Amino acid sequence: MAEDRREELAGLDHLLERIGQAPRRDDERVQLGDMLTAVGQGSFGSLLLVPGVITLLPLVGDIPGVPTLMALLVLLVAGQLLLGRRMFWLPQWLLKRSISRAKLDKAVAWMRKPARAIDRLLKPRLTWLTQRAGTYLVALFCFLIALAMPLMEVVPFSANGAGLALMMFGLSLMANDGLWALLALILTGGTVGAVIVALL
Repeated sequence: MAEDRREELAGLDHLLERIGQAPRRDDERVQLGDMLTAVGQGSFGSLLLVPGVITLLPLVGDIPGVPTLMALLVLLVAGQLLLGRRMFWLPQWLLKRSISRAKLDKAVAWMRKPARAIDRLLKPRLTWLTQRAGTYLVALFCFLIALAMPLMEVVPFSANGAGLALMMFGLSLMANDGLWALLALILTGGTVGAVIVALL
């Protein structure tokens, strides 16, 4: 998958708008590849936002298998970034996975209002957490989150916590807001800890 040069996202609400514009197939389903194309694939932040938002969305993130599918996407993207790549490749079998258009539209519409409120909270700060070495730290934590996400499918609401953390990491990189990255790090620790306790 080649790097996308289209306009960068302006915020979470902008991301949801683009996801809603992804073309529908004849079977009224939307493929992951179409969503990524609609969003733009030119940055690590945007490629974290998509799986984070999808896992967090009501009606969508709770579908069995969706958190694991999103985990695969994060593992591939974060792993490639940690290896020094800036152009991300994703396999066709992953890009062709799809979800119901009706469920996606309903979930996106539900989240538009809180997304606008979240966007107003973003601003550049603690930028050492979102630039250079900080980006690799974010990628490492996202990789660890993705490794744990399949187990989270059996622990109620934990996958939603992982999706929220991924979304916050993506927003932090997009807005150069290290405070959101720091909060996502704390949320990641709490979510993983809750999963470990639940499985013991």
